[in-house]
Amino acid sequence: MARAPLLQLNDISLTFGGDPVFSGLSLVVQPGDRVALVGRNGSGKSTLMKVMAGLVEPDNGDRVVSPGVSVGYMEQEPDMAGFATLGDYAASELDAGEMYRVEMAGEGLKFDPARPVETASGGERRRAALAKLMAEAPELMLLDEPTNHLDIHAIRWLETELKQTRAAFVLISHDRAFLRALTRQTLWIDRGAVRRREEGFEGFEAWRDKVWEEEDIARHKLDRKIKAEARWAVEGISARRKRNQGRVRALQALRAERASQISRQGTAAMELEQGPKSGRKVIEAQGISKAYDEKVILRPFDIRILRGDRVAFVGPNGVGKTTLLKMLMGEIAPDSGTVTHGTNLQAAVFDQARAQLDPEMTLWDSLTGDPDMRVSGKADQVLVRGQPKHVVAYLKDFLFDEAQARAPVKSLSGGEKARLLLAKLMARESNLLVLDEPTNDLDIETLDLLQELLDDYDGTVLLVSHDRDFLDRVASTTIAMEGDGRATVYAGGWSDYQAQKADDTTQKNDEKSKDKKAKSRQDNKPDKRVQPKLSFTEKHRLDELPKEIERLEAEIAKLEGLLADPDLFTREPVKFQKATEALTTRQEALAQAEEEWLALEEKAENAG
Repeated sequence: MARAPLLQLNDISLTFGGDPVFSGLSLVVQPGDRVALVGRNGSGKSTLMKVMAGLVEPDNGDRVVSPGVSVGYMEQEPDMAGFATLGDYAASELDAGEMYRVEMAGEGLKFDPARPVETASGGERRRAALAKLMAEAPELMLLDEPTNHLDIHAIRWLETELKQTRAAFVLISHDRAFLRALTRQTLWIDRGAVRRREEGFEGFEAWRDKVWEEEDIARHKLDRKIKAEARWAVEGISARRKRNQGRVRALQALRAERASQISRQGTAAMELEQGPKSGRKVIEAQGISKAYDEKVILRPFDIRILRGDRVAFVGPNGVGKTTLLKMLMGEIAPDSGTVTHGTNLQAAVFDQARAQLDPEMTLWDSLTGDPDMRVSGKADQVLVRGQPKHVVAYLKDFLFDEAQARAPVKSLSGGEKARLLLAKLMARESNLLVLDEPTNDLDIETLDLLQELLDDYDGTVLLVSHDRDFLDRVASTTIAMEGDGRATVYAGGWSDYQAQKADDTTQKNDEKSKDKKAKSRQDNKPDKRVQPKLSFTEKHRLDELPKEIERLEAEIAKLEGLLADPDLFTREPVKFQKATEALTTRQEALAQAEEEWLALEEKAENAG
């Protein structure tokens, strides 16, 4: 027997400020659905989710929730008035004695339920809203950008919880890895229409591109038909006016159809321009460390960053990624060690806290009031990579319309604030980009464009991000901070770091096994004066093998240290290949020597 839908929207229409957001929209969410809700920034994803949650009333149409079904919505800016702590808010809809659910979610999401509401940051409030939803466990969860302000460890915890849940959910996210791992259906909002596909996000981009290609072909055919009919109307209508009025009306209908088609929103006209080339060495740190009171942020750490490197900083929130970044940039002094900068550096910084944006200023004033962008004597122009440009034209490059130019920054969505900050950053020349959480709130198309720009950028990039897919696409080196004060350098992006970390764990286990074998050899080493059954050659070999084993172990350690250099492969590929082959040869020789030693040792013991 078919189960009733959890939620239905029937013929929904909604307008904001006279502009239609949706018209005649219908959709169904079934039990067990795991839906990716995707679309460009400003397409109406969050508005549609609020309609689904019953928080926004449509102008027309019906919202139907099946009897007994609970719908939970993760609020982006939760109202916590009247609650003393984040835990009080998160447990407000639970029965007495169920606070443990909030505490479990708080542990996974890394927030403190005892934190007073008045001192909580925006990120902590959002994590509390997410913990509230997870603790209440409704039959249908509506999650709007749940991974924003979460570190990778919390994202993976949430990913595991959602994989295991029996509830249905609708998910808005820019995190490709998160969407690919969780979704089975896709709802795509495009120019007020919603398309549904019974597959997860994995195939969305190919599907979207195919739909757009078919649309372009149909539009091209329509344009050709209009052109042909218009030529006929000019050349032949006078002789056949009465007989062909129907064809004239058909031409008018074709033109009306073409005029009614809504153009797709283009991508932002973002552009990065490198300033004068920096020296080959960009930043070199030797033995830098940092502690605040009793908390060790960074133990002595060395790194050399060269021109063109893409260095990513990863780890849980609060471990010191931004502190390390600021030490490398010279904004914070290390407790020990030195940081030296190369020559001719021109840095441009993207700040995750959006501190460069005054929420009370208009977009216009935010750009023209920037000292680096101000054009002397012209209040309506900004300096863009050395050339004056009208402020509205530059805002349009980043997908803002003219009406938004005089709107306050605080009226912008998270994605729009990110685009405005990118507009400020990209107006200046640079050869060193510092990007602290640049991916938050950006839509997938803008993320793609930003990745392409970074690929083509000749300068150096320092990147803090929790977006695993973006890290894999951009980073050439990853610095992992696990919270114990140690920063470890790995070659490649997130997936490379995970693979190498797993190899390190295996290697450590192997080293422990070797230590046990070495200890066993020392503890059980026989008196070599009593070996009557061993030949002279065997006795000599037994005496020499421990030295040979020590030599091989030392050579292996040296080769492993050489191969730990993340730049070796790109800098000296031949040396990297030879070192890899030498390491394999010595590991095989060590295994053979240990086996030979054990066999001779056993023979000597039996002879005794």
